[in-house]
Amino acid sequence: MVDVLLSVEGLKKYFPVGGGLFSRRTRTLKAVDGVTFTIRKGETLGLVGESGCGKTTIGRLIVRLEEPTEGRIVFDGTEITKVKIAELRPLRKKIQMIFQDPMSSLNPRMNVEKIVGHPMQIHGVADNEKIHQNVIELLKSVGLSPEFAAGYPHQLSGGQRQRIAIARALSVNPQLVVADEIVSALDVSVQAQILNLLKDLQKEYELAYLFISHNLAVVKHMSNTVAVMYLGRIMEMASPNDLYLNPSHPYTMALLSAIPKEHPAIERKIITLKGDPPSPIDLPLGCKFHPRCPFAEDLCRTHEPPLVEVGGGRAVSCHFANSLAGGLSHKFIC
Repeated sequence: MVDVLLSVEGLKKYFPVGGGLFSRRTRTLKAVDGVTFTIRKGETLGLVGESGCGKTTIGRLIVRLEEPTEGRIVFDGTEITKVKIAELRPLRKKIQMIFQDPMSSLNPRMNVEKIVGHPMQIHGVADNEKIHQNVIELLKSVGLSPEFAAGYPHQLSGGQRQRIAIARALSVNPQLVVADEIVSALDVSVQAQILNLLKDLQKEYELAYLFISHNLAVVKHMSNTVAVMYLGRIMEMASPNDLYLNPSHPYTMALLSAIPKEHPAIERKIITLKGDPPSPIDLPLGCKFHPRCPFAEDLCRTHEPPLVEVGGGRAVSCHFANSLAGGLSHKFIC
């Protein structure tokens, strides 16, 4: 697979959790629990799921802000899981991350020119004389005029700050960008501008994206492949059209059925989930989704289904995926 840029295999991240003031027992929070996927050069994998499902942790593991408990991360043919902290600088240049809140990820003491130019200086992308011109070109590429170079983050709107964060990520010519909920705090009109900007930049710079979001419509718009996560595991993975028009996993069905209808006359079967997601510290046996699944049977309570290919480029973690696919009386469209 020559065109595969990133390969994640069996990735796990467990956090030890103390048992309390009077207890010495240490428990384990399984934030990411055996995740496998690939991202091809120039394509986007959309990672979607409820808050706390492990999406952001996966992004942080890939850029090595967190150390994996187990598994392999292979980037451009080289395993980066074991790379020592002191040797990470070349990797930082190739993989960049855009965070959810640009106000907290941009240095308030630096003006825009220093924010965008500093990574170029660190990685030796350009000399001091050329950095200024590169910053101006990057600002133009993200839809900002050169006058913004002298401004500070607190003087900018949320959309402008996020554009600065995008320009900073692109300043070192990365191959992969991890975008973590980067439009969730923005107005809808600004969201559309940022998303279209990302798609344009992807074509211009031949970027690959790991696009993390809880917004199903946004993920569909951005992605070549969509992976649905629940409690640290991928439940279903397919192309956007296949996933949204004919989901095979009950959790995917439930998520899509919750999307507001475009018109009152549209008939839609609503799947109501029981209870709340279990604690990642005390996960149920068998399928992690079975306590809330309306189709669960005894097999689901005792045996955890692996994520397996079911045809057409789709992978599903469900014992009854083939019988459930297409079994609902409506189509999911958003």
